[in-house]
Amino acid sequence: MTFPQIDPVIFSIGPLQVRWYGLMYVLGFGASLALVKYQIKKFGFKELDIHFENLNLVLIISLVLGGRLGYVLFYNLPYYLSHPAEILATWQGGMSFHGGLLGLIIGAVLFCRKKGLDFWRVADFYTVTIPIGLGLGRIGNFINGELYGRVTDAAWGIVFPGGGPLPRHPSQLYEAFLEGVVLFLVLWTLKDKQNPPASWPPGSMIALFLILYGICRIAVEFFREPDAQLGFIAAGMTMGQILSSLMIVAGIVIFLFRKKQTA
Repeated sequence: MTFPQIDPVIFSIGPLQVRWYGLMYVLGFGASLALVKYQIKKFGFKELDIHFENLNLVLIISLVLGGRLGYVLFYNLPYYLSHPAEILATWQGGMSFHGGLLGLIIGAVLFCRKKGLDFWRVADFYTVTIPIGLGLGRIGNFINGELYGRVTDAAWGIVFPGGGPLPRHPSQLYEAFLEGVVLFLVLWTLKDKQNPPASWPPGSMIALFLILYGICRIAVEFFREPDAQLGFIAAGMTMGQILSSLMIVAGIVIFLFRKKQTA
């Protein structure tokens, strides 16, 4: 299949460019905030409603910083040690989901402690909306023709502009479906189990997200081309699979910890 020629730039105003990838981030944030607001009203979480706007600002900053620093540390540290001035040059590309998630968690923990909010309940409200941004982000990756898959002879293989002459798995779309559509439907369906009257303790949704995302990401990584600067790390595993394995372990630990705390 031929790669669809979609201009990554939607429109330009002088030097300012509006790109599909950036628009996906905006849409993801917007959808997430709208659904969190919906849950606040539905479940009467007034304490979160009071600090909603300030928390969102903290989370956005934490996501961008965490995503960038995660990419630097996990995926290209030798390069950035030699070029430290480029560490914060996010406009050049290079963001890590795992780093972004860690940034979100740290930012949320610090904010909730300062404002006296229940971190686990806040985390659950936001976590069930994260897959929307993930799915949209992967569509943005596809439009950019980046993070493509491994060479394949499947009928739906696509010849990507930067991927050589052979067809490759559209792994960005696999991720958009699994990490976006499927994961959202599962978490959104189960979200009521951690809201009063609840059968699962607060923190269950973030634990479930870590486990299920880790499984989905590990599966898709078998079809995704490893990062050129890293290749396979150990035992045929990519960096994404290693980090996602740690996510699964963390999710299991959090669920058992929260269940024991609220028993």
